[in-house]
Amino acid sequence: MKNILFVASESVPFIKTGGLADVVGSLPKCCDKENYDVRVMIPKYLCIKEKWRNEMTYISHFYMDYLGESRYVGILQYVYDGITFYFIDNEAYFGGAKPYGDWFYDLEKFSFFCNAALSALPVIGFKPDLIHCHDWQTGLIPVYLKDRFHDGEFFRDIKSVMTIHNLKFQGVWDVKTIQRFSMLPDSYFTPDKLEAYKDGNMLKGGIVYADAVTTVSQTYAEEIKLPFYGEGLDGLMRARANDLRGIVNGIDYVDFNPETDAYLAAPYNAKNFRKEKVKNKKALQEQVGLPVDEKKFLVGIVSRLTDQKGLDLIQGVMDELCAEDMQLIVLGTGDEKYENMFRHYDWKYHDRVSAQIYYSDELSHKIYGGCDAFLMPSLFEPCGLSQLMALRYGTVPIVRETGGLKDTVQAYNEYEGTGTGFSFINYNAHEMLNTINYAKSVYYGKKREWNKIIDRAMAQDFSWNTSAGKYQELYDWLIG
Repeated sequence: MKNILFVASESVPFIKTGGLADVVGSLPKCCDKENYDVRVMIPKYLCIKEKWRNEMTYISHFYMDYLGESRYVGILQYVYDGITFYFIDNEAYFGGAKPYGDWFYDLEKFSFFCNAALSALPVIGFKPDLIHCHDWQTGLIPVYLKDRFHDGEFFRDIKSVMTIHNLKFQGVWDVKTIQRFSMLPDSYFTPDKLEAYKDGNMLKGGIVYADAVTTVSQTYAEEIKLPFYGEGLDGLMRARANDLRGIVNGIDYVDFNPETDAYLAAPYNAKNFRKEKVKNKKALQEQVGLPVDEKKFLVGIVSRLTDQKGLDLIQGVMDELCAEDMQLIVLGTGDEKYENMFRHYDWKYHDRVSAQIYYSDELSHKIYGGCDAFLMPSLFEPCGLSQLMALRYGTVPIVRETGGLKDTVQAYNEYEGTGTGFSFINYNAHEMLNTINYAKSVYYGKKREWNKIIDRAMAQDFSWNTSAGKYQELYDWLIG
């Protein structure tokens, strides 16, 4: 039996701000239970719902020297879906109203967390063969395993994997600050270790010291070796190319299943979607105040409203997009300029645009189930989960060919009768518009072809099982 410990800053069902939580919560369930004992460790935030906090079991506590003070570290446990979750408790650090907030404070908080997570292992008596670290918040763990935790008998052979979910976020501050929070000696703050462009960089430490590095799609693993996508670390990614692999994320096929989805007006599957899916479309149009018209081409967007998601492209051609023959529904929150842009077009073209500027899990499922197409023109997208959900629900994705979008959506080819969606290559508003118009022409003019695209989309398998197999290969390669 191989012992694997996931250490991360968030995990479903306890706390979630993005796709990272889905990965940390879903992947352990899909690992082969006979050969791998996979457990998860995250902070015990006060903002975790009370019902979860009340059901956690206290295991132990100890005091740890951190920044010259003796600090409390509590350890709690909760078994969910057969997976053991450990929670590191310290109300001074994890007491806020949300898991992240103040950058400077987050750096101290997660430096403490990395120390506490490793210090807690002998106390709970779980010795991992491998620690799987996620994003910059756990970047110090691979460093510590080669440094202050290296000499102890307990820690000597523990291997580490660093997974980059989004290279944009790195845990950077001036060297003096990162050195103080990490309590690492001077020798670690050189350009081949934790220093990058005269600053201290926690993620860089993780990438340099981990035994292997993964990211969340094959294409993104290649892209981050290039200056445009490399966020200043492209040289390091090229240097670690032999230890870097891209494994595409999955989605939970139980949660996202059009046949059993309780949020849908009419559940459907790959056999009966031609009759049933349209009922969801009409229910959705009615709910968001669009004219109910089952023939009108309905495009959905469920997204954080930020530059990364390609919304400036949409902004550039919004008037052309709001043509007579289509409807657009947007769900999400983010930058004020995009929130206000969508509100403006909702006001200007009220019969064609519906802007839902908030987040709702329920409405997101209804959009995946009710729309004809799903638009995702990202500037960069390490993996992306929304297009996987769209494929699962037979809502045809229209994407830009970057990162995970390129790996998971196969462009429609009318001559060969292949493809699961539509895509464009250059980050250009009119190229995107042409692709949307092409999709629309297939929808209106070649309905049988459109339905075959849906057939192929719904036949794809992006469940976690495939990805879990690839992670297990990686674990076996490292642990031997």
